[in-house]
Amino acid sequence: MIRARIFAALLATTLTTAVVAQISTPEHGDSIYQPSSGQAGKDVVWVPTPDALVTRMLTATKTTKDDLVYDLGAGDGRIPIVAAKQFGARTVGIEYNPEMAELARRNVIRAGVENRASIITGDIFVEDFSKATVVTMYLLPDLNIKLRPTILKMRPGTRVTSHQFNMGDWEPDERFSVETREAYLWYVPADVAGVWTLRDEQGFESTLSLAQRYQKVGGTVTFGGKTQPLLGATLQGDRLALSFLDPENNLGSATFTVTGNSMNGQLNWSGRTIKATARKR
Repeated sequence: MIRARIFAALLATTLTTAVVAQISTPEHGDSIYQPSSGQAGKDVVWVPTPDALVTRMLTATKTTKDDLVYDLGAGDGRIPIVAAKQFGARTVGIEYNPEMAELARRNVIRAGVENRASIITGDIFVEDFSKATVVTMYLLPDLNIKLRPTILKMRPGTRVTSHQFNMGDWEPDERFSVETREAYLWYVPADVAGVWTLRDEQGFESTLSLAQRYQKVGGTVTFGGKTQPLLGATLQGDRLALSFLDPENNLGSATFTVTGNSMNGQLNWSGRTIKATARKR
């Protein structure tokens, strides 16, 4: 009788251990729900991003513990998990498929990052991800284009990375590949188009006229009634850099941080480096 009870207890323990192992061992799936690459979803098919590319994408965006990462179309949760576990970021995944979202939540718990990663069952065109500092996605080209106006309204400097597909005529700031898989990186650009009054700390005033298409910027600078084209301009997020000829035809440059309708930075010209501000008219 005692032997029978011992045997029954051992059998129950063995079966329980086997079930737990079956549920928790797979890295991106379990016995409750096993997704298959290529399965249909809302407007997309699910194909997981390779782990090596996930790491490369988050490295390219310079993700840190100070970031809030939103993954649009989270699938099995691998990007939110890696962002939280390897990079220390707070992460949110948005997944439309309820079964896939539940799987992602279980994977988050298995990875031990539930204090930094969460999964929302929702629609990427409905949920608010405006507070993100990093956005990741692997969607189709038409969905990227549809999301583009929303992304361009985000805080300047927000980093956006996409596996495989670009943003149409919004050229990427960086393009890279891992094991034949391509990915792209953009910085949401500040709105700098318009006419700016530029003043240095000594009271010298000039006019800066800028035209813009995404992060591509051009224009003119006017010193004392003399207007000359900018020789170069780069915009990365909220950081604007310019080069120009000063009133004596010496090469000058300026760097600014853009905050709404004002800019703060410095001018380098005539052998001097001086503080400067600009305000949009």
